[in-house]
Amino acid sequence: MVPFLSLKDVSESFEPELSQAIERVVRSGWYLLGDEVKKFETEFAHYCGVKHCIGVANGLDALTLIMRAYKEMGLLHEGDEVIVPANTYIASILAASANNLVPVPVEPSLETYLIDPAKIEAAITDRTKAIMPVHLYGQLCDMEAIRKIADRYNLLIIEDSAQSHGAQRNGIKAGAWGNASGFSFYPGKNLGALGDAGAVATNDDALAEVVRQLANYGSEKKYVNKYKGVNSRLDEIQAAVLSLKLKRLDEDNEKRRAVAARYWQAIKNSDIVLPQGTQSPAHVVHIFAVRSAHRKALIEYLERHGIQTVIHYPIPPHKQRAYREWNARSYPITEKIHNEELSMPMSPTMSASDVEEVIAAVNSFYVC
Repeated sequence: MVPFLSLKDVSESFEPELSQAIERVVRSGWYLLGDEVKKFETEFAHYCGVKHCIGVANGLDALTLIMRAYKEMGLLHEGDEVIVPANTYIASILAASANNLVPVPVEPSLETYLIDPAKIEAAITDRTKAIMPVHLYGQLCDMEAIRKIADRYNLLIIEDSAQSHGAQRNGIKAGAWGNASGFSFYPGKNLGALGDAGAVATNDDALAEVVRQLANYGSEKKYVNKYKGVNSRLDEIQAAVLSLKLKRLDEDNEKRRAVAARYWQAIKNSDIVLPQGTQSPAHVVHIFAVRSAHRKALIEYLERHGIQTVIHYPIPPHKQRAYREWNARSYPITEKIHNEELSMPMSPTMSASDVEEVIAAVNSFYVC
């Protein structure tokens, strides 16, 4: 069996340093808001090219806290609209809803699967206050175009960088294009913890201070609470793990691109549409997302041949029961992607033989 992603193999590739980092924290006796978190925050801010990184509990919290902080600062208000991609994981949209903001979905480009800048302006109203570009599957959105629109209409840019650690264009990395960015370090991410973890990245001093306080019960110092905050803190063990893995992130991203390059070179099947841009520094290939009009048959065929695949994602946000008020809406490009997308095995630990096994199986698939 060729797994979609073996987290066991990924973890083992960091041994013995991984176990040593965990043991170091355990023996320190300090497990929250300590030196390991400070170290990782400094390192990740430097890596992204921003002034501030605030470790939080997960990626959804990161996005939610950014918007909550902007509300506390008076830059967002309940009922304000936030432009979001129609094609995204639902967490991007949940963060806006959690703050009583109004998410406004915009269709993607069928070529990139990312929000289409050409469609954004038509969705802007006098209530629009922010754009949330989601760097889906590891590929940067067209941030130059999105920045121009945001500047023209005086809109905040809140990046969802949960899948794009290290992606860059013109020397600017994911997390440094907007006013603020939310990162996830869910175990399967390119930079993954051993559990849930996340971070906010920003150059805004005031925002960073408010986010840090909100994430720690709204406290500006111990037992002094300025805001009605939450408990969303990155713990010391996860920070130590992330610091270790960060050292190898660029190398591992290159390994992902190498797997993608081989897929691109060798997969030849008229029933399969390959993704674009996977060899660019703007794409860190978190997901190698192919499309097929015969997805169900393809999944079953690959499974019979020992190839594990995953769908990202089977139901678009506007068809979820959670957003039942949107269920009658039609976003045809988004729906096409969700009906056809299939993620091939992708990992920096994949062997050459595993890659060739995937290619052979995909190429031998045909529809009668």
